[in-house]
Amino acid sequence: MGAQLRVYKRRIKAVSATKKITKAMEMIAASRVVKAQRRVAASTPYASELTRAVTAVATGSNTRHPLTTEVEQPVRAAVLLVTSDRGLAGGYSSNAIKAAERLTERLRGEGREVVHYIVGRKGVGYYSFRERPVAGSWTGFTDNPTYADAKNVADPLIEAVLKDTAEGGVDELYIVSTEFVSMMTQTPVDKRLLPLTLEKTAEDETAKDRILPLFEFEPSDEAVLDALLPRYVESRVYNALLQAAASEHAARRRAMKSATDNAEELIKSFTRLANAARQADITQEISEIVGGASALADATAGSDR
Repeated sequence: MGAQLRVYKRRIKAVSATKKITKAMEMIAASRVVKAQRRVAASTPYASELTRAVTAVATGSNTRHPLTTEVEQPVRAAVLLVTSDRGLAGGYSSNAIKAAERLTERLRGEGREVVHYIVGRKGVGYYSFRERPVAGSWTGFTDNPTYADAKNVADPLIEAVLKDTAEGGVDELYIVSTEFVSMMTQTPVDKRLLPLTLEKTAEDETAKDRILPLFEFEPSDEAVLDALLPRYVESRVYNALLQAAASEHAARRRAMKSATDNAEELIKSFTRLANAARQADITQEISEIVGGASALADATAGSDR
């Protein structure tokens, strides 16, 4: 039984060391998710106002711009998938990958060829393991993205949209990322970025019976769209990266808390088993002592006769 007790003690020591690591990672993720939330809140107003500005230009002019003009029969679509560089975040990356797979199947069912762009080592590893072609990939910044990172991602996407499909261009651009809803809920979503979808707002509904103002764009409608639309894509990609970073930290915090709780349960279980083994050892030792004393007493009584 002594050997069994040593085994339980070694397991308790190993699980305790793991618990310290998961607890530390939980605390780090909790501190980082707060910072990520602040960055999301700071970037959202800019992205929203820029979207409104681009929408105003697109609706207030008759210019047919490649980034705002719908293609009657699109043949190629680009899908930007945002995953994480590191693991230990539960199903964060796998859920985003599944959402991208569903979007890909839907687009292919509609007759489009799909071109993939990947952010994060988890997504890159998923596609490289299955030997699937990827048009572009970026890694190393998913937990703390900057606007420069978003620009590096957005530039080849805009270039692909501006190209003719015969030269390797695409007709549509989609992004699959994870939106931060709360500390407990992060939702994978897919959105179409280009061509720009002109969505009516509540303000537009209230103003539909009024005479709308006429806009004059300098130097021209097309020049304004050329300047605004790249910023629109960059801001949307940046906001998606920040949302994904906040979601990643929240998912990692939740996963590490679950791991810490499981480690505590294992320690309690092993402690009970170790106590039972120790009690068995003590009982066996007492039995041996009593048995030895009884045998000695019997031997002594026999010699006295």
